Amino acid sequence: MWMGVLGVAFFAVTLPMTRMATGTAIAPQLSPWFVTVGRAALAGALSIVFLLVTRSPLPRRTQWRPLGMAVLGNVIGYPLLLGYALRVVTASHAAVITALLPLVSAMVAAWVLHQRARLGFWVCAVVGSLLVVVFSVLRAHQHGSGFGFEWADLLLVGAVVAASFGYIYGAQVTPALGAERVICWVCVMALPFTLPATLVLWPQQPVAASAWVGFVYVGVFSMWIGFFAWYRGLALGGALRVSQTQLLQPFLSILASIPLLGEPLDVVTLGFAAAVVATVVIGKKLSQPVAGSTNNAPLTRRTP
Repeated sequence: MWMGVLGVAFFAVTLPMTRMATGTAIAPQLSPWFVTVGRAALAGALSIVFLLVTRSPLPRRTQWRPLGMAVLGNVIGYPLLLGYALRVVTASHAAVITALLPLVSAMVAAWVLHQRARLGFWVCAVVGSLLVVVFSVLRAHQHGSGFGFEWADLLLVGAVVAASFGYIYGAQVTPALGAERVICWVCVMALPFTLPATLVLWPQQPVAASAWVGFVYVGVFSMWIGFFAWYRGLALGGALRVSQTQLLQPFLSILASIPLLGEPLDVVTLGFAAAVVATVVIGKKLSQPVAGSTNNAPLTRRTP
């Protein structure tokens, strides 16, 4: 669970950093396509170094399919759809829709990995998601932007589904490959597409330094280092229960913004955060598998 929390802490800054990298419709910076392929190419270059230094063997034939699904979900689908959506809506607005990510991830884990949990776990998962959605809506109103459904919400829903499948299929092969090698192979597999696309889409117009800061963060931390902890947490603790640590993501984002942006921490945020933590803790206790479920076993056994 703590590995999951650590991964979520890295991911918590993805929304504002992506927004910083892409800019807005009025003042665009880096294109969403460039941010999508560029961050994966940056992570891919770091992955090659890691795999060579650690002398990692090639994945087995049965492991290529889930790795490919992780490429489609985490390397292409999620960042691309999110980047385009954030040109239309604010990060606060996007947080309302992406609050459904933990619940959708748990549903995908139940379907793909055949993991089962008691009814109480699902009640906690739904309640936790609703708490985060309500909190996100209130925060959007607090910042004066309000919340109303936009066409870009369809992109955000697609991003949530893509990320969920990428997370779960990556976690499926983590016990056999190790979390670091999973994300490294995912990024390397995408390089034949992401590297040429990055060179073709390299911005020709001047780009603000803040946009490049956002780009480097999503490439190094959101696309690479964060998955070291996240995939390992999903595999060790069970993707069904550890996926619920994502409910903490908006509150960790606010916590990070206090020293970075000087934002205050109000009582309402603390109250919602405490309630969400309670649903995660209770849900963990109720997430013991029921009869007929299977554990998150690796596709192949690790060789000595």
